Amino acid sequence: MTTTDTRTAPARTRVHPVVLALAGSLCVALSSVFIKVSGTSGATSAFWRCLCALPVLAALVWLERRRGSARRRVLLPLLAGIGLGVDFVLWGDAIALVGAGIATVLLSVQVVIVPVVAWLAFRERPSRRFVRAAPVLLGGIVLAGGLAGTPAFGPDPVLGAVLALGAGVGFAGYLLLMRRSTGVGSREHTLFLATVSAGVVAVALGVPTGRLDLDPGWPALGWLVALALLGQVVGWLLISTALPRMSSATGATVMLAQPVGAILLGVALLHEQPSAPQLAGCLVVLAAVAYVSTAR
Repeated sequence: MTTTDTRTAPARTRVHPVVLALAGSLCVALSSVFIKVSGTSGATSAFWRCLCALPVLAALVWLERRRGSARRRVLLPLLAGIGLGVDFVLWGDAIALVGAGIATVLLSVQVVIVPVVAWLAFRERPSRRFVRAAPVLLGGIVLAGGLAGTPAFGPDPVLGAVLALGAGVGFAGYLLLMRRSTGVGSREHTLFLATVSAGVVAVALGVPTGRLDLDPGWPALGWLVALALLGQVVGWLLISTALPRMSSATGATVMLAQPVGAILLGVALLHEQPSAPQLAGCLVVLAAVAYVSTAR
């Protein structure tokens, strides 16, 4: 290709998909940092990240509809958003209890939770890799969350680990339902409805418990806006653009940059100091997730 051809080629054809996926994973990894720095509860961060993301998603839906008239579902995306809302609320509270890095690593177990839910709900038999990795993964969770009484970082690492695992279950449900509701030409529409539903869940969980703050003030609101735009919209748009251009194994492996990045950012920016058993547990969890997710 000549120099002239390179200059005129669309940007998306010049950028390697792995680079896009890594950039997106870094944006998503920053989400945990934004939530912890904001000092808000899980319900508050979930509500504001959904509210701030909706105008951008609405514009994307408008552009999507102008490109074609694909079949658009309503019920399944709304149901998927319930799982996403549970994920947002529980994960936000887990970050304050066990740290941004550990909470994100424990959330990544949704890669293994998905086969269990699919087996129970849709009779999809789990792979042999999953069966072999499950006991190892459970051992890593015990170490990472301080569930075995080993030294652990955070004011309440055990409760934080439980909440992070609950968030992983919610996110697994979101992924399963989104897989059955997203068609060609309806990605933004589906994400918009799921985000609306997730925001409603944040209100439903936050108001009765008194943990939803509709006026968090500055600079907390600024961090939540950054969470919505950078950690949610930009990050996942980069990832959704890159994944179709990579093999499943490569995509799953690259996505592990998110929990690894969250640990490094937590240490560098938030001065978190996970204990040695927690770090060992994180490595075990990541290895088990990589083993399962890179299967053909």
